[in-house]
Amino acid sequence: MTAVDDLWFLADEADQQAERTYHRLRDHHDDYREFETTKGVSRQRFRTVAERIRDNGAPYGAHTLVYRATGELLLVRHEAVDMWVLPGGESQSDETFREAAERELREEAGVTANYEGLGLLGRVDFRADGHQVWGVLPIFEGEVDAEAPEPTVEDPDGEITAARWFDELPEDTRDREELLAWRRRRFG
Repeated sequence: MTAVDDLWFLADEADQQAERTYHRLRDHHDDYREFETTKGVSRQRFRTVAERIRDNGAPYGAHTLVYRATGELLLVRHEAVDMWVLPGGESQSDETFREAAERELREEAGVTANYEGLGLLGRVDFRADGHQVWGVLPIFEGEVDAEAPEPTVEDPDGEITAARWFDELPEDTRDREELLAWRRRRFG
């Protein structure tokens, strides 16, 4: 007896949710930069991200591009991926993407920001074993006040081990080129 591979069905459902989420974000925000990235993943990882996308359209939840008026960006060290990343994570069932981004920023860096809208909207394509699926990556932008405290990590998940301001982004920054392009657009 042959086992039925249901990944194609899961991916189809996820793609439909991603499309709805993408259009909802586009309809409610303007003046943001779009980007695309492709990731080859294992079959099990593919199933995990496809399930997340099916649930809300976003495989990684929502993030915040936090900056100071000087142009410095706030990054957090994510040990599981061994990179500097933007603060953010999955949304809880009762949260909007922006609410999730705000909560994650407080947890991962102990900072609050004045949110201005969507700064970046990513399309993340995943491929595994002949299957493909895509999801959106909403990245909100927010400025901190000059008197804002230095970041402190309060991550309940234990994945984030450091939070720092950067004038020059480290080479091991996830989506580094996209962040640099955003900063050039924002600060000239």
